[in-house]
Amino acid sequence: MESSTSPIRVVHLIARLNIGGAAVVVSLLVSRLRPPVFDSRLVCGRIGATEGDMQYYAEQLGLEPILIPELGRELHPLRDLVTIWKVYRLLRRLRPDVVHTHTAKAGFVGRIAARLAGVPVIVHTFHGHVFYGVFRGPRARLMEHVSVWLERFAARFCDRILTLSNRLRHELAEDFHIAPPSRIAVLPIPVDLTVFDRMPRHIGTFRQAWNIPPDAPLVGLIGRLVPMKYPELFVQAAARVKAQQPDARFVIVGDGELRGTVEALVESLDLREAVTFTGWQRDMAAIYSDLDVLAVSSQNEGTPVTLIEAVTARCPVVSTAVGGVPDLLDAGALGTLVPPGDAEALAEGILAALRNPPDMAQASQTIQARHDADNVTQQLGALYRQLLAEKRR
Repeated sequence: MESSTSPIRVVHLIARLNIGGAAVVVSLLVSRLRPPVFDSRLVCGRIGATEGDMQYYAEQLGLEPILIPELGRELHPLRDLVTIWKVYRLLRRLRPDVVHTHTAKAGFVGRIAARLAGVPVIVHTFHGHVFYGVFRGPRARLMEHVSVWLERFAARFCDRILTLSNRLRHELAEDFHIAPPSRIAVLPIPVDLTVFDRMPRHIGTFRQAWNIPPDAPLVGLIGRLVPMKYPELFVQAAARVKAQQPDARFVIVGDGELRGTVEALVESLDLREAVTFTGWQRDMAAIYSDLDVLAVSSQNEGTPVTLIEAVTARCPVVSTAVGGVPDLLDAGALGTLVPPGDAEALAEGILAALRNPPDMAQASQTIQARHDADNVTQQLGALYRQLLAEKRR
């Protein structure tokens, strides 16, 4: 470690900068942990073929990510020895004071490599976890058990684990026994919410671009089309909503491995004229502006950035009560919560929000205060300094 007058060198590792909340959060943190107090670098892997690329966001923030392609692949015991070696060599060259890992793959190999490289402080953030609701098929339970074991092992190599909500902290400590509660802290997601706060409601540009009638009730799903997000549940709920509100329209913003499955379900439920697939989009504020409801149908979540952005933009939200969502929405005070896996309940929540749109002004202010990027970054910086001071003593 350098003297206290030198910048604290921090390396953030993430598996890949695919479209999603983790890429937004990590890019924002690295961009704000800057000199003279910090000297931060971002290391990532290569995105998958079906994933949207969010490196543009990091570049907009002035970052030049260091690429280690193998970080972006799924865990593989033998191949990841090479990944650990590459990360180790990079850390020996950069000589950071702190290594902060994000996501499962980068968290596992990064923490081991950092310990081998003699990094003084190692921190890992659970943006969510893969202990349930992520894997499908006959090997799902086996993969979930393996994931728990790997995280327990990797937890031995870090000084602090961060998670995004009290509920997730409880799951990690009490349900899955990843680490004792004393080593797990809660840090809210930092999000730059200025553009969402300033966006007026119902400006109409998104509807116009996708030929959606200006007066049609519009419900959206935003995110990766992967098993954890359970997009099929959204489509099943859409069919129930349309049965009671025939003029309703639906948009699915995103892409992923389940795109074909979801499109086939739309066809089978005779929703082709009501559902629009837009793929990945960048102007998210315009989308939230034109939505009457944002729905989240996930089986498992950390703290969805889409919910934070939508509430800030004063768009009503209806979400399954999974992961950190109940904490984020203050147990339903800031948005509607429904049981996971229940299409009827999701549809009823959407219909209630369409028929009696809630006033989202106070919810928007609450979310912005909690997730202010400057405030959260200061909290994280203080944690780095605390952990470094403990190591020096």
